[in-house]
Amino acid sequence: MCGWLKDKFGVSWQIIPANLSEMISDTDPKKSERVTKALLQTKSKIDINALLQAYKGSHP
Repeated sequence: MCGWLKDKFGVSWQIIPANLSEMISDTDPKKSERVTKALLQTKSKIDINALLQAYKGSHP
């Protein structure tokens, strides 16, 4: 799915935003639920701005 890349040596790496863990584990369950939902809708690249908008409550 999303967040994976392969370097020139053929090693696969999963890249995640530094603040994703903080947003998903927020004490406000509505915030963490919105971020998780936005992340699960991702298909190819993680859209950090969409995650931040979901966290702030300004994402549909």
